[in-house]
Amino acid sequence: MPLFIGHDVGTSGTKSVLLDDAGRLRAVALSPHRLEHPEPGWAEQDPEGWLRAAGETTRALLAEAAVSADDVGCVAFAGQMLTLVPMDADGRATRPAIAWMDDRAEAEARRLVRRLGGATVLKLLAGAVPTGKDLVAKIAWLRDHEPSTFARTRAYGDATSWLVARTTGRVGIDPTAVAATGLLDLKSREVARMLARLAGFPLEWMPPIAASTSIAGTLRADAAAALGLRAGTKIATGLADIPAMALGTGATRMGDAHVYLGTSSWITRATEAPSPVPSAGVAAIPSGDLAGCLAVGESESAGSSRAWASRLLGVGGEDDLDALAATAAPGARGLLFLPWLCGERAPFPDARLRGGFVNLSLDHERADLARAVLEGVALNLRCILDALDPRREIASMPAGGGGAQSDLWLQILADVTGRRVLRVARPRFAGARGAALVAAVAAGSVGSVGELAALVETDREFAPQATLAPIYDAAVEALRSLYPPLARAGVILRGHA
Repeated sequence: MPLFIGHDVGTSGTKSVLLDDAGRLRAVALSPHRLEHPEPGWAEQDPEGWLRAAGETTRALLAEAAVSADDVGCVAFAGQMLTLVPMDADGRATRPAIAWMDDRAEAEARRLVRRLGGATVLKLLAGAVPTGKDLVAKIAWLRDHEPSTFARTRAYGDATSWLVARTTGRVGIDPTAVAATGLLDLKSREVARMLARLAGFPLEWMPPIAASTSIAGTLRADAAAALGLRAGTKIATGLADIPAMALGTGATRMGDAHVYLGTSSWITRATEAPSPVPSAGVAAIPSGDLAGCLAVGESESAGSSRAWASRLLGVGGEDDLDALAATAAPGARGLLFLPWLCGERAPFPDARLRGGFVNLSLDHERADLARAVLEGVALNLRCILDALDPRREIASMPAGGGGAQSDLWLQILADVTGRRVLRVARPRFAGARGAALVAAVAAGSVGSVGELAALVETDREFAPQATLAPIYDAAVEALRSLYPPLARAGVILRGHA
């Protein structure tokens, strides 16, 4: 029986699973990453750290399942979307990776917006305006600020394509990664070359594009030693983390939605021909299968807001924060948290936006602040869901990610959105499961990702409490109303920082 390994290369760590050809999880493992902040607003990672983490988890998987490296038929990676890894002709990184949350390229983004016709035009055409976190702006920043790095670079990459190049020696990329540039024609799944030239994207950097479920190559000897696998093991082209999570939560049929709670958060909806949602920051990307697309709204600070609040309130950890929040009343006695601590992508695409507590009074206690943080993330996701599902056709959503381990947070999410939330089994490893499904298809053991994705199990359902709808409807209206004045206040405050 062949086995498949999927690695979900996230911000805080690599989550990995060992899957058999019947879709059963045989083992799971986790290894942390370091995230560096060399300057304010910057976020970088050493790509070699991703390989070390994958090696640690691979060895743990084989040990837990008591199987040999010879039993592994194929490996696939699912990496952070919007993380830039510039590479030389051999696939070696020419500098540390610039993480998805890094907003150093704001000036370049503003110039790009002007060149492409202005914010109003771009909202109508693409649903969002490029920010300093977007790849085309980051590449422009490299050209302007690190000309020697730019001169050495021969290929654009993300976490997935770098790992594939590092382990096989072949430089390539999949459509889900190209979609993160905003330059992909969703029908042809090729680069929109005219748009790329207008955006100033160096087309010579674009590697050959191959389907996520294709075989990129085989594991070379040095990488096999690093991973603890057999040289010659098949490596799939792989995909980005958002479409991997859709597969790993089983949200593969047209109209299906899923929600992710991790460092960031998002909601996607599977569709044949997605259209952008003006002003909501909703993007259209390919799915991990050979056909179909995802409409996705991604929010920048979910688990990071929860971790920040845990430190701020002096509780022992995020489980302790949940326990504190559970003692507060729904609605946090009128306290509203705006979870825009790292800028925002959806529903308010604004990299310089910052959050805060609103309606804070002398009567509020630590428990109210803790609950408001969890509710604020859910309210932001409600805004995204309203943009993706204006007719309220979605009745339920599977949930994955580390934050989905929290019963309280998922119940709050169900109450805020008015939809049933279904936690998948082992939610923290759902993205890695999606990557392993891609590996199984690439190896030819399964005909399509939908065959095994349909077998994804849920371990608990959270039903919305109708009596709380008025509280949260009012809160989401308040949150929407606060974006314009808070954005203006941020401009004023930055001018005096």
